[in-house]
Amino acid sequence: MKFVFSNRFYLLLIAGAILLLATFAFVRLGWFVLAFDVLLIVAAIADYFLSRRLAKEIEVTRTFQKRPAIGDETPISLHVANSSTRTLLIKAKDEIPAEMILGDEGREATMQLEPNSVGTYVYTLTPPRRGHYEFGATAVRFLSRLGLVWCQASHGKSETIKVYPNIRRVREIELRALGTHSFLAIQRKAVRRGEGREFESLRDYVAGDEMRNISWTATARRSKLTSVQHQIERDQTVMIALDAGRLMTGRIDNETKFETALHASLALMSACSRAGDNCGIIVFGRRVIRYLPPKRGVGQMDAALETLVDLEPQLVESSYSRAFQFISSNTKKRAFVVILTDVIDKDSSSRLLEALPLLRPRHLPLVATIGDRDLNASVSSPPKNEKELFLQSAAEELLVQRGAALLQVEALGGLALDVTTQTLATELLESYIRVKVRGLL
Repeated sequence: MKFVFSNRFYLLLIAGAILLLATFAFVRLGWFVLAFDVLLIVAAIADYFLSRRLAKEIEVTRTFQKRPAIGDETPISLHVANSSTRTLLIKAKDEIPAEMILGDEGREATMQLEPNSVGTYVYTLTPPRRGHYEFGATAVRFLSRLGLVWCQASHGKSETIKVYPNIRRVREIELRALGTHSFLAIQRKAVRRGEGREFESLRDYVAGDEMRNISWTATARRSKLTSVQHQIERDQTVMIALDAGRLMTGRIDNETKFETALHASLALMSACSRAGDNCGIIVFGRRVIRYLPPKRGVGQMDAALETLVDLEPQLVESSYSRAFQFISSNTKKRAFVVILTDVIDKDSSSRLLEALPLLRPRHLPLVATIGDRDLNASVSSPPKNEKELFLQSAAEELLVQRGAALLQVEALGGLALDVTTQTLATELLESYIRVKVRGLL
């Protein structure tokens, strides 16, 4: 039966047990105590059957005060409604995913609800990673009519929720890189450099203007030298290629390189949206895993969050050729292709270099490799023993191979970045600004 005895029941039972102490002097009193205990148990069972129908008058709903995001404390509200004609003492305990970190307030609430009233309890959970999480039904106990038992019931259904990338972290990355005015910062840099492709206005020639910026037709019409003022071209295309293979499973500061690259990708996508550019994303391993076609607007960020919500790196060798061929086939307009990966050995760098011509010359690729701080730290000081000497030799060889691969990327007409997880997002957004300001697309 779905009930547990209450404190009142146990107190009455103890009172009967105390009366047993007197049975040594009054034998007949023992029969009275036995009858009392039997009647108490029967009353408790009857109380349960009379009260259990009240469970139908209780309704529990769970709401999330904001979209759950990785590492972000999420308030969750439990709303308990009493639609009966009685005042009920109710205990509610939510069934939460075991992986989530529960706040100090706990997930159990006790509330006394008047007839036709609603009580709300708020607790917090912190998701440790992205993906899908399963919530169970809410367990509810309410005190029976006579107060002898707690009746138990489950309310609500199992619910699967999505934990998204942390958009607050994405926004912080963007602000650190571009400043509080975001695209206005890009425009200021463009005006300072005096470059770009789209026509903005005409102005009088001043010393220092480049010859290619002089409009000879306007000069002839106005009878004085006239320069063309350009602005950053909008509606360009940026394609992010995010490696989800073996090389991105390495962990730095309790986070995989893939997770760091994912949030940097979203920061770049947000900057593109604010700049009026089309931005898409492709996630690849041995094959293309997810693809979001390039678009612009606020809705594209929401689509990106849905695309990336449950992706994790896999212990497989990534196929750059398949990913780049897919981009070439599906992106007809010239695009700035940002490749977020790592090349830590000769084989991986050779596969990348062999596939890179699939993007050239139509597209402008940027290869951003996410380095390991421990690798650089291991060669920064003289070795103390033979073991450290061998470790430094191996680390130096990997660093040389990485540097040679990035030089070959530039020789093939692409751009290259060798960054750490701490500087990835900032370097990525600054590279995007440089490409726009110089009109490389």
